[in-house]
Amino acid sequence: MGEKTEKLLSILKLQPVVPVLVVEDAASAVPLARALVAGGLKAIEITLRTAGALDAIRAVAEEVEGAEVGAGTILNGAQWDAAVAAGSKFIVSPGTTQELLDAARTSDVPLLPGAATASEVMALREEGYKVLKFFPAEQAGGAAYLKALASPLAGTLFCPTGSISLKNARDYLSLPNVVCVGGSWVAPKELVAAGDWAGITKLAAEAFVLKG
Repeated sequence: MGEKTEKLLSILKLQPVVPVLVVEDAASAVPLARALVAGGLKAIEITLRTAGALDAIRAVAEEVEGAEVGAGTILNGAQWDAAVAAGSKFIVSPGTTQELLDAARTSDVPLLPGAATASEVMALREEGYKVLKFFPAEQAGGAAYLKALASPLAGTLFCPTGSISLKNARDYLSLPNVVCVGGSWVAPKELVAAGDWAGITKLAAEAFVLKG
């Protein structure tokens, strides 16, 4: 578990913001990922919420130099296997089930499992997980909640995701137990639809310096 934790941290520490993408058209995945990488955001999460998500992951993994592509919204073992086969370097889940833990245990690909309560965090710590996704961040208590967990659950790091924007990202990033945040604001649907890759690179560059 220690080796996989270090592998995950090496990806998450590349930048303060991990783009969380819902890719409707797999054809847009490569120019979108290139735009994000150009702005400094190399770790990219593509969620399995669309029919073209796996094709998008595969294309980014094969064609975008410098990108560390992961799969999000993984809910079961079958999705895990498909995402890994497509080239995912890390897996993200909104919550945690025994089926996902079993899939993670037998895979070399690290899991960023979701948790929203102290009890869920403690259960995952018992499984050996030290880096977790806090989801849905704002709805589950926000930065104040995570700050309250820092002392009693010392040694656990979080990537908060859920209603995080440029306006509140620093509230999370200033916490000692936050390694990065996940956000969709760096790739707005209207810019993707317009093919405004320069605009997305600009947003990515703004996000990249958030923790600096």
